[in-house]
Amino acid sequence: MFKILLLFIIPISSYAKLLDKVVGVINENVYTLSEIKRIKETVNIRKEISPFIYAKNKYAELEILNLIQRSFIIKDKLSELGFVIGDDAVESRINETEKSLGLNRTELLQFLKSKNISFNEYFELIREAMEYSVFQRRIIAPLITITDQELKNYYFKNNSNNKVLRFKYKVVDFSLPANAVATSTDEQNLPQVLLKYQKTGIIPEVYKEIDTIDLGNISDEDLPKELSALLKTTDEKQFSKIYKKDGLIHSFYVIEKDLVESSEFIRQKNMIYNQIFMNRSESVSNNWFNREILNYYVVNNL
Repeated sequence: MFKILLLFIIPISSYAKLLDKVVGVINENVYTLSEIKRIKETVNIRKEISPFIYAKNKYAELEILNLIQRSFIIKDKLSELGFVIGDDAVESRINETEKSLGLNRTELLQFLKSKNISFNEYFELIREAMEYSVFQRRIIAPLITITDQELKNYYFKNNSNNKVLRFKYKVVDFSLPANAVATSTDEQNLPQVLLKYQKTGIIPEVYKEIDTIDLGNISDEDLPKELSALLKTTDEKQFSKIYKKDGLIHSFYVIEKDLVESSEFIRQKNMIYNQIFMNRSESVSNNWFNREILNYYVVNNL
């Protein structure tokens, strides 16, 4: 009688497995369509829990498969480097989250239930988020270089109308007597003429009285207000618009332009670094995964 029952049970069980299509493989890990759909229907809460992994509001099924295959690669690579996020570490992080939100375990479970996600799924999401954080710090961060000048340029770009911005310059002053220039058009064309002169060594006759003075390193605070405003809008390796004073016409060549580290810039420095890092890390990470995945047996069936 027992053997007869087995004959019925085994085919039914096998048939049930066949209903769940295998859609992807990476090494020994097999992913099914039901797993992909389950992640797809809980993307919103996953984004709340792990926004750096689930950054989008919607995902196609193939995108989800790629995400979980990448999570496998991260876990595998961290294991090679000796970083393993164990259950105790995950439980500790969950306890910290409960404490910061003022929740007990029962209330957390009720919240997860309201979001249609189980505690086991939540537990593994926290583990993945922790692994991703280590991955970014230990593997991706060393591949990204962000200079102080980049931080300053980013700050200046987003605060260009801020009147309290201060700069240090290395400048050469090109000047000639105003009465030596015949027309106002000749005056306005001076910066463009000087750019050509810099490349060819040839200057039109009308500008033959041009004189140069290396002003060296100067600061905003040492300049007249009008000249300070002029240099602030002049990029490095460019000539400024004309500046007229005491019978002379000037155009200043800015060799170097360096943002002074104001208290406001210093306050924002870490935030700016993180923003640049996030913008750059996406392409760096994609390139890293594209290379690394070649070391794995991967099958996609979506």
